[in-house]
Amino acid sequence: MPFERSTWVLLGALGSLFAVGGYLYLRDDDVSDREHIAPAAKAVTAVAAVSDAFQPTRRYVARVEPWVHAKVGPELVSAYVDTVLVRAGAIVKRGQVVATLDCRDASARSKQIAAQARALDATSTAAAKEAARFAQLSEGQYVSENEVEQKAASAASTQAQAAALTARMIGTSLRVDDCTLRAPFDGEVAQRRVDPGAFVSPGAEVVTMIDRHTVRIVADVPEQDFDAVAPGASVHVHLHATGQDFIAKISRRAPGASQTTRTTAIEIDVENQAQTIPVWTTADVSLDNGTPVPASALPLAAASVHAGKATVFVDHAGRAQQTRANVIGESVDTLYVDAATIAPGTAVVVDGHSLLVDGDAIAATTTSWHPGQVEAR
Repeated sequence: MPFERSTWVLLGALGSLFAVGGYLYLRDDDVSDREHIAPAAKAVTAVAAVSDAFQPTRRYVARVEPWVHAKVGPELVSAYVDTVLVRAGAIVKRGQVVATLDCRDASARSKQIAAQARALDATSTAAAKEAARFAQLSEGQYVSENEVEQKAASAASTQAQAAALTARMIGTSLRVDDCTLRAPFDGEVAQRRVDPGAFVSPGAEVVTMIDRHTVRIVADVPEQDFDAVAPGASVHVHLHATGQDFIAKISRRAPGASQTTRTTAIEIDVENQAQTIPVWTTADVSLDNGTPVPASALPLAAASVHAGKATVFVDHAGRAQQTRANVIGESVDTLYVDAATIAPGTAVVVDGHSLLVDGDAIAATTTSWHPGQVEAR
């Protein structure tokens, strides 16, 4: 029948279609299994290891201190601050008034004691003269010896009281002088601690003064470096505040170590007549120590360092080869490793080494580099 014939034709066409599709699928799957797409080479940057000698050094964190500094404030009196005549950065001369205190009470007391001292001094003088006259009268036996002794004792007592009052007057005079604060030396005002109206007590700081025509660079070094920091030894100094670098000599060294920190203090005197070096800032002090050691130098950024071992990737015929080498030392951005493991001239991967695994295909771009050169990141 026509209906049955068309049905069979349709079913045959569908079967043929499924057969062709299945064949193509199996063929494509078989080809995918047999063909391997080679991975693309990873782009990296490499530098050549450089033959160099590692110089062992010692580096210490130091502080820059003024030659002398003083905290100016009252030592004897408690009073309100009347005036503060300077601010930070002011240049002052020795003896110049930098602040005054309101010491009207101390001044009045000093005047009172001075008046009492003058009165008692006059009384003492009169008593001494009277005792002298009684001594003359006793020669003619006009008075008894007992009266002479009493007059002499009274004169001596009055004289002692006058001396005590004079000493007290000197004390009150010192308290009055303490109300005028003066610069103890030629220098600069580093800090102004209080303003007029503040109440200060003995030992309080009103202003801080410094003299930095010469500065002292002070560092604490471990006791095992005692011999390396002998006076006269040359050191390299870097000032963080100004970026200055210079060579200086150790001026003095403490004769022993601190009992708590086991460190020895050293001082380096630096002329600062132009006063360009700020004090109470940080400095680095370094010096060579020991004999240079032959090594291969490479950028510190190219290695992962752990437990004295450096792990790097080198370019070996277009493949990343993971290599471990003994670390000899570090200096700024440079790593020094055993030349027997990484020979000078070996291409060491810098940029991109953290994404590599051993055996990866790499396309290395070689750049120039030398020890001490900071890599731009």
